[in-house]
Amino acid sequence: MNDTAAAILKATAALRDGTEKLRFESPVHVTYNPLTYAWGPHEQYVRTYGNGEKGHLFLGMNPGPFGMAQTGVPFGEVDAVVNWLHIRGEVGRPEHTHPKRPVEGFGCPRSEVSGRRLWGLFAEAFGTAENFFRHNYVANYCPLIWMGATGANITPDKLPAEQRAAVDAVCMEHLLSLITILNPHTLVGVGAYATQKLRDAASRLPGKSFTIGTLLHPSPASPIANKLWPERPIQQLKELGIL
Repeated sequence: MNDTAAAILKATAALRDGTEKLRFESPVHVTYNPLTYAWGPHEQYVRTYGNGEKGHLFLGMNPGPFGMAQTGVPFGEVDAVVNWLHIRGEVGRPEHTHPKRPVEGFGCPRSEVSGRRLWGLFAEAFGTAENFFRHNYVANYCPLIWMGATGANITPDKLPAEQRAAVDAVCMEHLLSLITILNPHTLVGVGAYATQKLRDAASRLPGKSFTIGTLLHPSPASPIANKLWPERPIQQLKELGIL
């Protein structure tokens, strides 16, 4: 493992431990931290693909219930993680789970559309994972996934202000570390929320200049993504000079 991957793992362990200490109240019913119970495959991801500085950093918001929540890998749709990223590993269970959102690890039968679309896009554009990760890296701003009483997903922007501030304090510190370690010249937010976090981070790194862009979020909840995937993101990658 090279120095870059070791530094990312150290920073990620701090993120894991920092977010593990946070406590959430209503509307949050259950919180999962895949960095805790799925650390093995996440570590494998970093060791395999976090080698050396990267020109471009792609940032997602937080895990999906059928993606990273199952595999520990950002946008971690099981099929893409196993068959394109070639990662498999032991996944434990969160201390408290919601019956509608079981953690089944690599045995999860559901496909996560966002992950399938994003990794599918990179597979189409770059061929192999090795080719993609030569100059690119994918991370999430926040490792936590929150669910309400019904099991519905709660995104970070829907948390009460005080809870959101506590999350931001830990996650922004990690993002700044990640940018410093990887030294990218282009920062790409997958969706508007992540792009704003990258802008916030860039403003805290005086003396560094970045190209900051957005990739259309692949969520099936987005009518634009359902209509324009993958044509629009391919166009965005070309505009950013990544393709």
